[in-house]
Amino acid sequence: MKQLTPADEEVLALVGAHLGSLASRDLKARCADGLEHSTDRWAARKKGLTAESSSRWAGAITKATHDQWALARRGQAAHIQSLEAGVRTIAHRLSLPVGHKGTKQEPGGYRSAHEWFNKTRRLHVLEDRLEQVRADRQAGVVRVVRGGKRLLGTRHNLDAAQLTEDQWRKRWEAGRWFLQADGESGRRFGNETIRVTAHGEVSIKLPAPLKELANAKHGRYVLAARVCFPHRGQEWADRIEANRAVAYRIHLDTGRGRWYLTASWQIPPTKTIPLEAALADGVIGVDTNADHLAVWRLDVHGNPTGRPRRFSYDLSGSANHRDAQVRHALSRLLNWAKTCGVKAIAVEDLDFAAEKTREKHGRKCRFRQLISGMPTGRLRARLTSMADATGVAIIAVDPAYTSKWGTQHWQKPLTSRTRKTTRHDAASIAIGRRAQGHPIRRRTTPPPHDRSDRAGHRTVQAGPEAPGREGARPRVAGPRTRSVPPDAASTRATRTPKTVRDVRSGQVWVQDSLLLTD
Repeated sequence: MKQLTPADEEVLALVGAHLGSLASRDLKARCADGLEHSTDRWAARKKGLTAESSSRWAGAITKATHDQWALARRGQAAHIQSLEAGVRTIAHRLSLPVGHKGTKQEPGGYRSAHEWFNKTRRLHVLEDRLEQVRADRQAGVVRVVRGGKRLLGTRHNLDAAQLTEDQWRKRWEAGRWFLQADGESGRRFGNETIRVTAHGEVSIKLPAPLKELANAKHGRYVLAARVCFPHRGQEWADRIEANRAVAYRIHLDTGRGRWYLTASWQIPPTKTIPLEAALADGVIGVDTNADHLAVWRLDVHGNPTGRPRRFSYDLSGSANHRDAQVRHALSRLLNWAKTCGVKAIAVEDLDFAAEKTREKHGRKCRFRQLISGMPTGRLRARLTSMADATGVAIIAVDPAYTSKWGTQHWQKPLTSRTRKTTRHDAASIAIGRRAQGHPIRRRTTPPPHDRSDRAGHRTVQAGPEAPGREGARPRVAGPRTRSVPPDAASTRATRTPKTVRDVRSGQVWVQDSLLLTD
């Protein structure tokens, strides 16, 4: 929001600080209730907040409190799963001899006795931590910091963060303000608490203790600034004209010194279409990587067409910057899909929740950092929500061996002097073919008619109905051919040759049979 007057900023700060204190108190009461919370306790909390604000502000605060408590519970459950995975991995490696080599499925023992000793201490630390977190979960205890745990820790490292105490205090207070209201269908412009007209006029319903600051009727304050929404502005205008629910959030960016108004609404889920209809015009295979999306378009037969595309993004910086980078990359991907006329996008169903622990990968710090930086969950959620608006179907496929088999069967044949195919591009082809139901292996040229089998089309791939068609061929017991007896090799090694060639004379003579006498 631009062109705010100093009086507008002062009113927004007072309202945000007052409602933020109420939200902190309500969150404390909700955390104290734990698992014994009930609808009666919810109604009592809302009634207490109504006297100090309004019924709608109280409803927004209590709903935000419940969402934050539920998010903390989900994070607690994920933390328990991570600790259990770490304890299980360390216990397994400690049970193996020192220096024991592992396999692809399970890690081996530790490299030295020194590392083995340190991991025993690490195991006791994780077990104690796991026991404490389990006890908190059973008791319904969660630990939440309004304003953010990271910002709270920055207070003790101001020099490293290049902040002064006053700058940190302003950021901390702004992070704990509360200026958000849920929408209401049927109400004027879709929201009675924070109202935005079609001309961009913003008015706020002031809490009861701050009604003397109102400059409009019914205890409302109208801001001098006008707002507009460049992104999905027409959709927002259609909603407020029909008085459909729109939620708003006002926050201050202390680094830039600017106020922002964010509008959001819930989009009804679109009806799913049959898989055959989605794949009628081909599919676009997408390989997710740490810094880009490798994309290739496939026709209905699973053949790559055109050139591969790459949509890059930068995941360094703040959370808002990372989210904007992901949205920008997905927007370009969806726009390109619409220009191609394709109605389906195939992505891998990746989940690295249990793969990021240092106990599993040991010293592979760069690999752990790589998979931790891949925005699998955020990208999947963003892509699903954004694809609904464009009419593109999303197909999630099994990520097993897509990179390995794509590189093995597609990278070299698609590489030429003018085009260098990467393994990520080849993996996108494997993903797209798996979504279409085709095997990942390529067909080979049939043998000519002057070779062993004149009729028939021999390929290196089995039909779609064959189970395990993408696996290795079974080992057949016995000799490779029936014409060679099992002991032929040993017979040839011990047999004495009967034909001898005289090198100097060039003549060949045959040894006579030995006479056996008593």
